[in-house]
Amino acid sequence: MRQMPLDERKMVILQSIIRNYLETGEPVGSRTISKYADLELSSATIRNEMADLEDMGYILQPHTSAGRIPSDKGYRLYVDSMMTEKNREVDELREMLLDKADKMDQLLKQAAKLLATNTNYASMISAPNYRRNKLKFIQLTKVDHDQLLAVIVVEGNVIKNHILNVADNLDQETLLKLNILLNTHLSGLAIDEINLGMIQVLKQQAGSFGTIIGEVIDTVAEVIKDDEDLEIYTSGATNIFKYPELSDHHRASELITAFEEKRLLTELVNENENDSTQPQMGIQVYIGNENRIESMKDCSVVTATYELDEGMRGTIGIIGPKRMDYEKVVAVLKSLKTQIEDIYRGGK
Repeated sequence: MRQMPLDERKMVILQSIIRNYLETGEPVGSRTISKYADLELSSATIRNEMADLEDMGYILQPHTSAGRIPSDKGYRLYVDSMMTEKNREVDELREMLLDKADKMDQLLKQAAKLLATNTNYASMISAPNYRRNKLKFIQLTKVDHDQLLAVIVVEGNVIKNHILNVADNLDQETLLKLNILLNTHLSGLAIDEINLGMIQVLKQQAGSFGTIIGEVIDTVAEVIKDDEDLEIYTSGATNIFKYPELSDHHRASELITAFEEKRLLTELVNENENDSTQPQMGIQVYIGNENRIESMKDCSVVTATYELDEGMRGTIGIIGPKRMDYEKVVAVLKSLKTQIEDIYRGGK
């Protein structure tokens, strides 16, 4: 006969018994639970609930008149409910961030179009890029008997999923131990702070599951490194033809190609975000030969760096003739930079 699930009160009392027992190693009494669980219940009521939990097989009374300790069945329910809760938290976080990422994507596309329309120059905006990412947490979840899903969350609340093939059929207790082991040692670290000595210690503590630890760390390294495929939104490339000095077929063709292929724009973004000559304003102006990109030597490029979270940055850029209206461009960029940052923070 299938047992009915525990009601909320019994579940809270069971969790309190297990947590207290894990901390002290001593049988847990009703008086301790009344304080530990912060329940507005008398010791007598808690004793009745504990008696029910004992009848149901979730706790044991090792000695007469002593407190209770968890049974294997109690531990199983505790681990399963903990994993379910953690998985739910990860799913909710993923949905929230995917929704936010989609809204940010639409915002940046629209902003690039408005920028080109308002200035009559070419515009570009890079999606947020993550510099020197640090790991926030790792969640290993069973997908199949020979597969694990590694959910890796890094600074900026970026979530990456990766499937790991495993030789052994891992039980939930082992997964819980691996999750605790990984997060205890790696949470808050950048990839260059995870050294060989630390990896060796983790593998030793994981015992026969050391190979899984190695694969997870390799995956973390791939996730934390800077994204190679940087998303860049562009608009107004044909505005270049409005200016005689840039409308020469060869020059215009090179500039249009740079906007279409975006490889050179990626170089521009990386150069801009690593340049700290004007860190307070976040505005940079490159005139003519100051541009390192050959196809832009006859242009001026004005950029602004927006920052959404620590280490989470993007670049807004205007490309036009050297005789551009710098005052207007700088004002527009500063305004857009502030608006993007305010919209992001307002939606948090």
